[in-house]
Amino acid sequence: MPTVSYQGEEIECEEGAVLRDVLAEAGLSVYNGKMNQLNCRGAGSCGSCAVQVDGEVSEPDKKEKARLWFPPHHPSHDVRLACQTKVEGDVEVTKGRGLFGQHI
Repeated sequence: MPTVSYQGEEIECEEGAVLRDVLAEAGLSVYNGKMNQLNCRGAGSCGSCAVQVDGEVSEPDKKEKARLWFPPHHPSHDVRLACQTKVEGDVEVTKGRGLFGQHI
């Protein structure tokens, strides 16, 4: 089983599990500030669950790539949307500063 490391916690999950769901089930949030209440609930449209991911995860799909082209994100920021990212192996996750976590 893959292990997700985030904010000092290590969570085991099934391979193919959605990163946002894994963290939420462990009681951990991928949102900053008011975005904890004002997010798209995993639809991939708001961009507020952006995190830096180091490890084995799925490739971004068209929807995720498109969202990451809109401010405050940009493809050069090297972030992924936790709600669109599937865990495929051990992963270390970092949330950046800013309302959308865009400052890694």
